[in-house]
Amino acid sequence: MVAVRSPHARARIVDVDLTSALAKPGVKGAWSGADLAEVWANPMPCAWPVTDDMKAPVHHPVAATQANYVGDIVAVVTATSRAAAIDAAEAVVVDYEPLDAVVDLDDAGTDRVVVHDELGTNRSYTWELKPDEAAVDAAFASAAHTVDERYVQQRLIAAAMEPRGVVAIPAPHNGDMTVYSSTQVPHVLKVMLAVTAGLPEHKLRVVAPAVGGGFGSKLDVYAEEVLCVTLARLTGQPVRWTETRSEGGQATVHGRGQVQHVELAADADGRITAVRVRLLADMGAYLQLVTPGIPLLGAFLYHGLYDVAAYSFTCTGLFTNKTPTDAYRGAGRPEASYAIERAIDALAREVGIAPEEIRRRNFIPTDAFPYASVAGLEFDSGDYDPNLTAALELARVDDLRAEQAQRRAAGDPRQLGIGMCTYVEMCGLAPSRTLAALNYGAGGWESATVRLLPTGTVQVITGTAPHGQGHETSWSMLVADRLGIDPDQVEVLHSDTAVAPLGLDTYGSRSLAVGGTAIWHATEKVIEKARRIAAHQMEADEHDLELVDGTFRVRGTPSREMALAAVAFEAFTAHDLPDGMEPNLEAQVSWDPPNFTFPFGTHVAVVEIDTETGHVALRDYIAVDDCGNQVNPLIVEGQIHGGILQGVAQALWEEVVYDDAGQLRTTNLGDYLVPTAVETPSFTLGSTVTPSPVNPMGVKGVGEAGTIGSAAAVMNAVVDALSPYGITGLDMPASPERVWGAIRDSGR
Repeated sequence: MVAVRSPHARARIVDVDLTSALAKPGVKGAWSGADLAEVWANPMPCAWPVTDDMKAPVHHPVAATQANYVGDIVAVVTATSRAAAIDAAEAVVVDYEPLDAVVDLDDAGTDRVVVHDELGTNRSYTWELKPDEAAVDAAFASAAHTVDERYVQQRLIAAAMEPRGVVAIPAPHNGDMTVYSSTQVPHVLKVMLAVTAGLPEHKLRVVAPAVGGGFGSKLDVYAEEVLCVTLARLTGQPVRWTETRSEGGQATVHGRGQVQHVELAADADGRITAVRVRLLADMGAYLQLVTPGIPLLGAFLYHGLYDVAAYSFTCTGLFTNKTPTDAYRGAGRPEASYAIERAIDALAREVGIAPEEIRRRNFIPTDAFPYASVAGLEFDSGDYDPNLTAALELARVDDLRAEQAQRRAAGDPRQLGIGMCTYVEMCGLAPSRTLAALNYGAGGWESATVRLLPTGTVQVITGTAPHGQGHETSWSMLVADRLGIDPDQVEVLHSDTAVAPLGLDTYGSRSLAVGGTAIWHATEKVIEKARRIAAHQMEADEHDLELVDGTFRVRGTPSREMALAAVAFEAFTAHDLPDGMEPNLEAQVSWDPPNFTFPFGTHVAVVEIDTETGHVALRDYIAVDDCGNQVNPLIVEGQIHGGILQGVAQALWEEVVYDDAGQLRTTNLGDYLVPTAVETPSFTLGSTVTPSPVNPMGVKGVGEAGTIGSAAAVMNAVVDALSPYGITGLDMPASPERVWGAIRDSGR
């Protein structure tokens, strides 16, 4: 299958002529949006209607009357080979009537051009979190210091190592459909394909094979997935689609896309008394699966890890003629961390104290946990000051500042900048009742099954769906540690709804804190059943048994023992089980956590700026993160490395660029600058450990931590380096042109 995509950001579809395409060799079929208009059971899903009056346009996989962004699908063709399908797609003739487009958020807010005429406005919703607006107004009225900042979160392309791909395979006889998709969310995709394509859910099997990266962009239900299923049903044949890199830039959701207005009020000592935030959030042309809710995932964190008494947050979601936005690594929390961490540096300049001192004065006290935040969350645990101190010591900040002063005094054209970020994030997307209060269309639970087989090996079936996080390694270690066996004896099965029918998949740093905890509980159930069997076999009190190195032993009587493998075989034969006990050792748990978890950390970036060219080089990067207890420190390190690089990339290189007509100008990896190892130094990592009381393992989550801390740290370092020029603000990315222009315009 190959899609025909609109070259216009906004245009009426006058006619679609498929005649020439159908005449091409190897072509099996061709369809316009009008041809398929009656096929869909429902429009493309948006699972997060954030307000009761949210406006959402009807969105079908193929546009029938109007294209609304460059890349919007207007027709599809299928053929016996990829080359034949491409030739046929190029032969489709579409008659467009181009219309004015809107790409700028401030412009979109005026409704000068309305993307969807039937909605009458570009405003999708306005969502507010204002616990006590009068208290906010009073804090600003009496403030000794105020900060008023405007930041731009540019759009980003996920640029996963492997593009998206889909194969839909219909069974020849019973109506079953197997879908292979490079998705992060096979369970969610199964439900949404049933709803959208109109298949009975029990007839669908979704498999997510080894997925080469996702970063949130594959946490979605895409038109191409629905199309493959639909066309496979219509033709009775397997249908395959593979994304090109250019399509990835146009048709895979973009991340970020916000204009942030952030205000802080503080007393004479620099203690923050109120935070007020107003966001304009770019929805793009349509609402994808969780598009409207992404900015709100940060709504509760714009006060950061600071003890703030008054808080106000408003977000307005606006439609533009651009690719839809949705989740991208961190999903709302990096945006929040960036805003408060840039603003608190501005407050440090206003008060006249060091960046670390302004932070220390405002940290939530360690003895205040669990901490009821002004935004309505309960932070589980935190100990921020030692974490900051550890990062500053690793960075040798005093030595860096001495070097910086020396360079400035000497008029060195290569200036040094030191920036930091102390962040907190909200992980383990749960509990389900809290998500219901936010109108989120799913729960926050996760499912796991642990099965001890007759020969003593173990199967773990998890509802999480890894795409690079190392779940097979970590889950094996977790279960092996509890059972006292070798991790090689544990097999982890995942990402196939026929094998693991229950699950809510992987995103939001939820896998260990929620999915891992489900595995922990299931393992404990297996152990307790095995303990009863062993006690029965050895004629001992089960409370006297301890499990050591895979063997049950009677405390105080080492000679009386029974290997776990022997217990498993007894459970299988069922020849001599306690009365009323079912055979086999297996437990299934669906765990709904009582709260989110709140990892935190301190990141320090050191940059060197060539003031004659504007080039910014990242010289050193130090990160001290606290994700609670760690199951596999090497995987933690890898997750942090990748996350840091994605945040650094936003700060220095990556930016989606549209022109005024809505044409995407960063269509390939020559224009959209994804960094490599060449552009970055080795990172210096450290950790503190503050266990979470929310789950029995004391874990929190780390998959997005690096991204949440890094962009603000780097941009604070860039501004610090440019401070001799009177420059206190700069938009991302800090490209050589942007930096050099700021220096030139400074008049210094």
